Amino acid sequence: MAASNLTNFAGQVVLVTGAASGIGKAAAELIAQRGGKVICLDLNEDGLKITVAQIEQAGGSAGYKVLDVSSQSGVKKVVAEILAEHGQVHALANSAGISGPTGKPVEEVEWAAFQKTIEINLYGTIWLTQELMPSMKEHKYGRIVHLASIAGKEGNPGMSAYNASKAAVIGFVKGVAKECATFGITINAVAPAVIRTPINETVAPDVQAYMVSKIPVGRLGEPNEVAEIIAFAASQACSFTTGFTFDVSGGRATY
Repeated sequence: MAASNLTNFAGQVVLVTGAASGIGKAAAELIAQRGGKVICLDLNEDGLKITVAQIEQAGGSAGYKVLDVSSQSGVKKVVAEILAEHGQVHALANSAGISGPTGKPVEEVEWAAFQKTIEINLYGTIWLTQELMPSMKEHKYGRIVHLASIAGKEGNPGMSAYNASKAAVIGFVKGVAKECATFGITINAVAPAVIRTPINETVAPDVQAYMVSKIPVGRLGEPNEVAEIIAFAASQACSFTTGFTFDVSGGRATY
């Protein structure tokens, strides 16, 4: 590959979770457009089929597997299958996630709903990393990108479970990055503000209005705007940035 085009994914296998819709779908399409063999992962099989069909119609290469990231046994099984089929996974773009309970003060949040948010947003992040890390270390190469959120930096009122899960993702990324820094592996987070995706259709209107009011650009972000940052962080070009949280917030968070 020409050194001048390190953002190209030719010859690379890239896993994208949450690929049935929203940011994950946009990232899968962009990475495929740049030459990657994209394995799309999501719980929504109908959505996965649409994503894969659209990638293939555009001349890209894609496949899919149904995955519930809140199931550790499911994560282990699917990652093992992919490694057996493809030999190497060059990058992971993990954007599977839920907003969890919104518009409720912390004391009114049911524990089962709080726990489910943590299981999907945090546990899934940890398990995917654990299953991919041995192979990436063996190959002395890897790119891992986990979707965090501005909520994990600043906190949004009425979203205690989501805030906690995404703050934990940021902390997890910072530490793991230092563990694997000498293995040719980078691991980063991407922290969007509110983006025009299906996940936000479940967010209480007053919470969404609060979030938009905090964005200096004055609008929702678009999935493709986040996908650009994910694609960079998942590429060979991202070789000296690790443990970092990329801001995609329309200026809301600049730290």
